[in-house]
Amino acid sequence: MKLYNRLSKQLEEFVPINPDDVKIYTCGPTVYSYAHIGNFTSYIYWDLLVRTLIQNGYHVNRVLNLTDVGHLASDADDGEDKLEKGAKREGKTVWEIADKYIEAYMKDFRALNLFPPTTIARATDYIEQDMKVVDTLTEKGYTYETSDGIYFDTSKFKNYADFAKLNLDQMRAGARVKFNDEKKNVSDFAVWKFIKDGEDHAMRWDYLGRPGYPGWHLECSTIIHSLLGEPIDIHTGGIDHIPVHHTNEIAQSEAAFDKKLANYWLHANFLTIEGEKISKSLGNTYTLSDLAEKGFSPLDFKLWILQGHYRGERNFSFDDLAAARTRRLGWRNRIATCYQTEVESTFDKEKALELVSNDLNSSEVLAYIDNSKLNLEDWDFIDRLLGLNLVYTTPEIPESLQREIYLREQARKEKDFKKADEYRDHFTENNITVLDTANGPIWQYLS
Repeated sequence: MKLYNRLSKQLEEFVPINPDDVKIYTCGPTVYSYAHIGNFTSYIYWDLLVRTLIQNGYHVNRVLNLTDVGHLASDADDGEDKLEKGAKREGKTVWEIADKYIEAYMKDFRALNLFPPTTIARATDYIEQDMKVVDTLTEKGYTYETSDGIYFDTSKFKNYADFAKLNLDQMRAGARVKFNDEKKNVSDFAVWKFIKDGEDHAMRWDYLGRPGYPGWHLECSTIIHSLLGEPIDIHTGGIDHIPVHHTNEIAQSEAAFDKKLANYWLHANFLTIEGEKISKSLGNTYTLSDLAEKGFSPLDFKLWILQGHYRGERNFSFDDLAAARTRRLGWRNRIATCYQTEVESTFDKEKALELVSNDLNSSEVLAYIDNSKLNLEDWDFIDRLLGLNLVYTTPEIPESLQREIYLREQARKEKDFKKADEYRDHFTENNITVLDTANGPIWQYLS
């Protein structure tokens, strides 16, 4: 199995620390609003990663975090906490907002048939552990205190700029107006934020005798340390995490624990609409519910995503989604045919696994499926590999309809075409049609 490792910036053979305990961490959502299709793009690709590892014989121990505190609107150390923003928008408490959108996210997660993580970790369940990590960083001389928080001094971590190939001099030049004069370096980041007098922030914990909350980047380091231990095998996220979030995560983790954080880093590229990044702030978002209102299943969207590569930028359109829906319907009808007649397979499971094991090249697997004959056993393997629920969503039709197909065939033989048409209309009402073939009638789904 080969993966493109952001750490080395090249394709590498995947060599796990322990094949019986492959440790993966996935940066999860900030739960202040409904997740949109751009958010779910990376989770679909990481679902493919987990499924591919399992089919290659590895046991996966995967943690997904849920950010329910500390993620500021700027993605850095300024602005309003996104949970506070959501609470004001809806007139709810921040805790109610977190619970509401975690439930919504997990509902969509299941609708996409994403492989469940071993552990789902809420950031607010690890506050005490966060404080201990800050204590450790302070004891080792990596932090300093300002009026608004405890900051990590990036000049103390010599490899800070390496992961994202940051130009720190350029960052300093670009920060002349906005630069917080209490920060020693423009790249320094908060590991703990203090709540100032009069500041509206409902989520607060006492640390160093003052109310505050953890910096956004800290939760991932703390959760990894608490649940997986360093180093982990694979860390996943979006490419937007590279220059700030993951760079800071590496710095604070490796400074605190004196161990490499992760051996492989995988990042999914953006989903765009009309060339623009999908963003709640731009207002160009669609949720899975929005797609359903337009007649698309979450699994249609999942198949469309798998038609591309996780490292390539995708541009979303409803025409392309409709084509993926047609492709998925075609596959379901091939399964329906398998229920009714024997299919001689030309499909090689090992070849399919080899294709997807080459840096999660799902598009090659999809093309191989299109150009092969598959029996029910093959389709079951495809479901385990791609998680499209094809067999599950293609049940055999009820015996009553099977009986009507037989009766329609008898009516046709007796040239009672009016009766045959009545049966055909009833089939349409039940979302099937019947194809008359040399081997007899074959039912197929209409949608």
